[in-house]
Amino acid sequence: MKLQLTRPLVFFDLETTGVNISADRIVEISLVKQMTDGCTESKTWRVRPVNVVLSPSGEVLHEETIPIPESATAVHHITNEDVANCKTFREIAPDVLSFIQDCDLAGYNSNHFDVPMLQEELLRNGFKVDLKKAHHFIDAFVIFQKHTPRTLTAAYLHYCGKNLEDAHSANADTEATREVLLRQLEVHSDVPSTVTELEQYTNLQPCADLAGRLGYNDKGEITFNFGKYKGRTVREIFSSESSYYNWMMDGDFPLYTKQIITDIMQEIRATRKAEKAASKADESAKSHAIPPAPTKEQLDMLNKKFGKKTKSKPYDGQQSLF
Repeated sequence: MKLQLTRPLVFFDLETTGVNISADRIVEISLVKQMTDGCTESKTWRVRPVNVVLSPSGEVLHEETIPIPESATAVHHITNEDVANCKTFREIAPDVLSFIQDCDLAGYNSNHFDVPMLQEELLRNGFKVDLKKAHHFIDAFVIFQKHTPRTLTAAYLHYCGKNLEDAHSANADTEATREVLLRQLEVHSDVPSTVTELEQYTNLQPCADLAGRLGYNDKGEITFNFGKYKGRTVREIFSSESSYYNWMMDGDFPLYTKQIITDIMQEIRATRKAEKAASKADESAKSHAIPPAPTKEQLDMLNKKFGKKTKSKPYDGQQSLF
């Protein structure tokens, strides 16, 4: 089965300082764009990893280079010297976004790591982009996992009959992923060929965020995927325990996850504010309401009690009954 594309599909791979989405940084990113006609175009950047502090307006207030740990260098062979004079992610981000614009994304184990890491780097550098809303995600690893759980090197050998040279080089991994996915479509008859169906096929557990901390229940409500409130809705917990929201915002959670829970918390606060205003308006209306006019029976009782003839005329709520 051939890959059916209605718009370009960008295969990508990241090499990083580590595997912590919140704390680690990208040191290399490689993109291979496959056009609808089968032609390809590629881009690769080495990146100097930095910790950046931005002003509310998005200006850089402080920038500090983050060293690449030896353990990470042992995997991808990228050293601090290799990236010392490279651009930061903030500097290359516009080119990356331009390259993937109006495209879908594919990778190897990308749903679990590369996509949330890329989203995190964009947000921490001031780029208010939601990858989940703009792109479909395809993960060739999930297809391979469903059929033969192995590494990318094994998948490349299994499907393409080739040894993966220079493994953990972003460019080599990206091109290998593209070849693996195309071969998977030919080998497995149950694997769909359209991007939309492939996204569903390779997404084992739909998540509300990209890091898998938030999920959905059967009603489509956002729930926690971790901790003591796992399975319960975020709205329910935040409505009764706002301190849990504060704990998450202060904790080591990805910025995209924090963005989602902040939206929910703002909705809760807006609802409470509206309810409070409505209650106050209702109380005010009741305090200024004109009492209902006395009935004929009530007037007759007053006449008998006080011996006065009270005319049954319209009552405006102001005149005395006596």
